[in-house]
Amino acid sequence: MSIGNSPEDERPFENEHVEADREEARPSIGRALQQARIAAGLTVDDVSSATRVRMNIVHAIEEDDFSACGGDVYARGHIRTLAKAVHLDPEPLLAQYGDEHGGRPAPTPAAPLFEAERIRPERRGPNWTAAMVAAIVAVIGFVGFTMFQGDDGSNGANVAEGSTPGDSASPTTKTKKPADPEPEPSDSAIAAAPQDKVTVRVAAADGRSWIAAKDHNGRMIFDGVLKQGDTKTFQDSSKVHLVLGDAGAIDLFVNGKKIEENFQPGSVERLTYTKGDPEAG
Repeated sequence: MSIGNSPEDERPFENEHVEADREEARPSIGRALQQARIAAGLTVDDVSSATRVRMNIVHAIEEDDFSACGGDVYARGHIRTLAKAVHLDPEPLLAQYGDEHGGRPAPTPAAPLFEAERIRPERRGPNWTAAMVAAIVAVIGFVGFTMFQGDDGSNGANVAEGSTPGDSASPTTKTKKPADPEPEPSDSAIAAAPQDKVTVRVAAADGRSWIAAKDHNGRMIFDGVLKQGDTKTFQDSSKVHLVLGDAGAIDLFVNGKKIEENFQPGSVERLTYTKGDPEAG
């Protein structure tokens, strides 16, 4: 009989070592975001401008320091926003954050909602008696008005010579002409872009790409990902600034003219266009 541990007693310790090795193999949240940003060819300044997350917070998250976020809810929001900006699926990172920081926030209890439902006053049904009385009064009034109009022999004499009775109808009875529906944006509309503005149309022709657009004051007009086949049109009084995450997948039209640039797939381009003949700044 041996006094030492049996081989079966050693197996749990071996499993613990395997799990520890798997944890070490998985990169941290900040490291994964940093690697994806570098692979996308973006700087911290680019990501901060595109997401409106301050640069110090971006640096802190990439170092796995979430104290500057202001709480778990804001930390999760920043992780999701930064992951989308660097073309990374945010769900595994959010699950990893939950494993490391105590899971998802507890849902708001529903008790106050049911309390509000109990004190809500009971809805009353329609008052059919009053509705019937109003309908009868309206019918009697209409019949009396019609009879009075039939007895008035001067009605036809009031019609001006050379006109039809329909022309003498009261202005209040004329139906208002419906407004013409606004036309959908089209290529012809882009070609006829106003000369006093700059109009930029971006089309994801050969794949998906992250796009950011700002007006002449530096205000963000659009920040998101265009899937293949999607288009976006931006217009400003003097200047439009663009950042194309994958310029090789984009067809670009400025003031009705297609920009024939040989953008390489995966390249990040920063462009500025003004009024008149398109010329990137």
